[in-house]
Amino acid sequence: MLRITEIKLPLTTSAETGHTDAEIRAALVKKLAINAADIISFSIFKRGVDARKSHAILFVYSLDVVVNGEAKLLAKLAKDPHVKPTPDIDYQFVATVNNIKKNSSKKGENAVAQLRQGDHEQASQVVHQVQQEVREAVNVASISKPHLQQRPVIVGFGPAGIFAALILAQAGFKPIVLERGKAVRERTKDTFNFWRKSELSPESNVQFGEGGAGTFSDGKLWSQIKDPKHYGRKVLQEFVAAGAPPEIMYVSHPHIGTFRLVGMVETMRKTIESLGGEIRFESRVDDIEIGVNSQNQNEVQSVVLANGEHIVTNHLVLAVGHSARDTFEMIHKKGIFVEAKPFSIGFRIEHPQSLIDKARYGNSYSEDLLSKLGSAEYKLVHHASNGRSVYSFCMSPGGTVVAAASEEGRVVTNGMSQYSRNERNANAGIVVGITPEVDYPDNPLAGMQLQRDLEAKAYALGGSNYAAPAQLIGDFLANKPSTQFGEVLPSYTPGVHLTNLDSALPEFAISAIREAIPQFAKLVRGYDLADGLLTGVETRTSSPIRIKRDDDTLQSINTKGLYPCGEGAGYAGGILSAGVDGIRVAEMVILSLLKV
Repeated sequence: MLRITEIKLPLTTSAETGHTDAEIRAALVKKLAINAADIISFSIFKRGVDARKSHAILFVYSLDVVVNGEAKLLAKLAKDPHVKPTPDIDYQFVATVNNIKKNSSKKGENAVAQLRQGDHEQASQVVHQVQQEVREAVNVASISKPHLQQRPVIVGFGPAGIFAALILAQAGFKPIVLERGKAVRERTKDTFNFWRKSELSPESNVQFGEGGAGTFSDGKLWSQIKDPKHYGRKVLQEFVAAGAPPEIMYVSHPHIGTFRLVGMVETMRKTIESLGGEIRFESRVDDIEIGVNSQNQNEVQSVVLANGEHIVTNHLVLAVGHSARDTFEMIHKKGIFVEAKPFSIGFRIEHPQSLIDKARYGNSYSEDLLSKLGSAEYKLVHHASNGRSVYSFCMSPGGTVVAAASEEGRVVTNGMSQYSRNERNANAGIVVGITPEVDYPDNPLAGMQLQRDLEAKAYALGGSNYAAPAQLIGDFLANKPSTQFGEVLPSYTPGVHLTNLDSALPEFAISAIREAIPQFAKLVRGYDLADGLLTGVETRTSSPIRIKRDDDTLQSINTKGLYPCGEGAGYAGGILSAGVDGIRVAEMVILSLLKV
């Protein structure tokens, strides 16, 4: 099979999204200079959009193609960087190498041969058989190990915890998952109750509960992390199996939306449970008991729940989210090594989505175009004269600004979209970087305290009733209080209180954002719209701490058996990267359990 990249086709009206098979096949015939009959089959691996204003909008495809005479064609096009053999990116359990490498090698060769002959069904059966043998091999290994009487424990059931649990369960181990919040349906009710009635549940909200903070977001599924083992594809495959639209496997910027995420999370939980995993909700971990092992190393012995229950384990995955502040304080007091890491603070900025669409699509803009490409996005950065960087964060096209507090007496914002992205406003974080070395060099928890202080100040500025302080963009740039709304009406609930945001953030952040907005308007026309709206505050762009871990074993550098994982631990930033980190950590747990 061949991977053909950079196939560019202009936008047409022949299909609702993308191009017809006939159009793509014709492009392949031209690119490869072969007869149409020599193309046995093809599939879309990736599809992006080139919407630069210098030319008409193009779809850019990467295609996996099965052709007659593959070896001869590869030799002829050896110098073409856009024609290569399709790499093997199927997920392989880590135990494969040690348990069935020899047996699966021959079968894998047979599967490739059958695929080249066009026998996709038979090839799929062989691959499925190999995968089943992997699971059986790991199951046999796990049963034969007496030390596995202590089951691996995962704290947190956001994306990192879900994928750590899923991989462990699929490999034959039966993890126990401890989630402080509620199951996703109950959690959704509590969250909506906060938005509608300003009644905050500190253990069940946007931050805490099944699915993690990503459940109430745009459901973005792309990342800039290095992923040499293609774990991101495993994440997407499992999402599709759980009910995500199949297009997330190939579109360049896939997203799911909040409502779809709810059902998917439930399905993945049931899969984990069907494989022997156990998920316990409303089970907050208040303590980690640490002892000294025979090598004189600190080692995890058990966790203690809020109800006093002790669960013995020597493999603990700490996959709490970026808002588990009480957990951060606890592990710091226990002596588990924690360091401060960079994060950002700022506001949510809202514009009419139509303004963003017209600015990004330029002369190509039309209702027909929107039906094919969807609401436009942006990604912006400005290096301010005071040395701070200002950038857009978590842009939510056609979405809403949401109340994301998890502690009483504090206000914090986030953004989310549904799959349709058809609300009237576009919103994004407009945030300024915080650098521990500059801002608080000697205190690993100082960033967390800064977040709390800013959120408490926002609560007071908003009227001390969970309304958020807000200001029109024009008034913010002029440094005068806002008194009435203009063209843009706020999407934030429980509601906003118009004021002056000048005191909502440190002076360096305010001045940097005031400088950045007019600069962003040079890239996105209308970004400095006077009637646009800023809502405060955005403080939870990422975790303010990192639980330092060993690069090889992914265990805490000073506590054996503790596996910091995901966004809260400082090793991810979004759903996809958190899922990938969950897989990586699960593999290290498996290797440790099997003593490989």
